[in-house]
Amino acid sequence: MVQKAYLILENGTIFEGKSFGAAGEAIGEIVFTTAMTGYLETLTDPSYYGQIVVQTFPLIGNYGVIPEDFESECPHVKAYIVRDWCQEPSNFRCEGDLDTFLKQHNIVGLYGIDTRQLTKIVRESGVMNGKIVPEGSSFGLTDLKNYTIVEAVKNTTCSEEKTFEPEGEVKRKVVLYDFGAKHNIGRELVKRGCEVTVVPAYTKAERIKELAPDGIMLSNGPGDPAENVEIIEELKKLSEMKIPTFGICLGHQLLALAHGAMTHKLKYGHRGANQPAENTETGRVYITSQNHGYAVENDSLPEGEAKVLYVNANDGTCEGIRYLNEPAFSVQFHPEACGGPHDTDFLFDEFIELIDTNKK
Repeated sequence: MVQKAYLILENGTIFEGKSFGAAGEAIGEIVFTTAMTGYLETLTDPSYYGQIVVQTFPLIGNYGVIPEDFESECPHVKAYIVRDWCQEPSNFRCEGDLDTFLKQHNIVGLYGIDTRQLTKIVRESGVMNGKIVPEGSSFGLTDLKNYTIVEAVKNTTCSEEKTFEPEGEVKRKVVLYDFGAKHNIGRELVKRGCEVTVVPAYTKAERIKELAPDGIMLSNGPGDPAENVEIIEELKKLSEMKIPTFGICLGHQLLALAHGAMTHKLKYGHRGANQPAENTETGRVYITSQNHGYAVENDSLPEGEAKVLYVNANDGTCEGIRYLNEPAFSVQFHPEACGGPHDTDFLFDEFIELIDTNKK
């Protein structure tokens, strides 16, 4: 039996919809993603920790649940909002339906609301908190306004070191810092002949030195980058070691903070598979996959030490940095998630080239 449910925004706006997934209430930061496909990757991306995700594409769930496409072991969203969800998925790889998947992981879902109108509100007013409640529950706003995302990295990083081997010869050894890493980052490195040792976010620089890697990969992850003071201090030490380093998303932001730059929160973030990133050296624009609510301030980069490598073609915010006095670079977008004619996974090849050059 379909049960009514409501979304209450921090500004007092109320949407009436219908419940699916787990029953109950959920509070989180409302964000939207414009991706037309990849809802499984969205649900399991740790970067969405603490957030209620709105899909702008109207029909979600049509190819069901495919565990091979997960980016982590379980969903990290606080709740999930769609216009319509498909109750009878069809795909030769399908192993279940979206409703059952959300119930299994206790994720509250809401459908049947005007997601276009909700997205317009977030775009015009900026990111705000939201609360999903079933029919008959209180619409109180006090707990809603007080909600903040804290300790996001601590709640998404791995608990211990683990190593992945390539099928063939080990050509390089890479340490992957897990700030909420997506599985595909490790896959991209392994298929390029790298032995990948994944380490928890709070691993000390001294331990990295003991592992003697040829390169360091800084993963994506959730939350406010400036909150991670301990991690930033360790990255400062690692920068002095001159080990080839490649940062993605949160890793990009943390590396910039370790070099004295500053970050700021975006009005509504960049989330989806159609974000344009322009290379400042060549002028070429890449259509990229992104998921972040913060950005590095372009003018805060230390002069003579770093330069902006990519900018967002929509708003001019920093999408990539090259460091001039050490073998390191970073991008705000997710090169492991892009596809098609503007594929940016070549950046992993640039990282490999950086490692190999440094070894000579």
